[in-house]
Amino acid sequence: MTETINLSQILFLDIETVPQTAEYSELSDKMKLLWDKKAQKISQNPDETPTSIYPRAGIYAEFGKIICIVVGYFHENKFRIKSFSGDDEAKLLTDFAQMLEGFQQRKDPKLCGHNAKEFDFPYLCRRMIIHRIHIPDVLNASGKKPWETSFLDTMDMWRFGDYKNYTSIDLLTSIFGIQTPKDDIDGSMVCEYYWQRNELKTIVSYCKKDVLAVAQVYLRLQNLSPISEDQIVYVD
Repeated sequence: MTETINLSQILFLDIETVPQTAEYSELSDKMKLLWDKKAQKISQNPDETPTSIYPRAGIYAEFGKIICIVVGYFHENKFRIKSFSGDDEAKLLTDFAQMLEGFQQRKDPKLCGHNAKEFDFPYLCRRMIIHRIHIPDVLNASGKKPWETSFLDTMDMWRFGDYKNYTSIDLLTSIFGIQTPKDDIDGSMVCEYYWQRNELKTIVSYCKKDVLAVAQVYLRLQNLSPISEDQIVYVD
């Protein structure tokens, strides 16, 4: 468990990522060579090829891009959910960074996600650097000791010091009895829905569900009352 934190200090977030191009064949010659080297390291069986596992490229900031960021925060007894999405990653990240600059004016602001210390937070920072976007202090962990960062992570909270296993947000909502909206997709299908189906709206809806789930899990881990349906406000 973490120390008691005023809920208005916390910004809950989740991101969705995809490979930078729809197909391996669309990469530049240089990036193909670099992906080939990466693919050798992450391949799980001899039959896999750099082309066949290219859909996994989205989980690596060097080969992927962010198409959606959803945030949630408490304000006046409401849980407000806002999304940043689109094909233009630089604009998406610029808008998100501007929002963070405002949020970090709060006293002792915190960012919270699920497995976010390992994925969301560093991915955001790396893509901001690539686009020459200033990283807001609340997100920038460079040079900071772990206890000096503004990060909360529901997976870390659930681990209680045990680092052997990954526990998904879906599993935690299930064992805690937290009701979540049904979706037609899961994280493994985001690449297909973006590049093949052109259904960004569906991906954003899925990401919003995950942010709400993270907030509900955080509250459960703190033994606080859950967010009720009438508390949820979508601000975009």
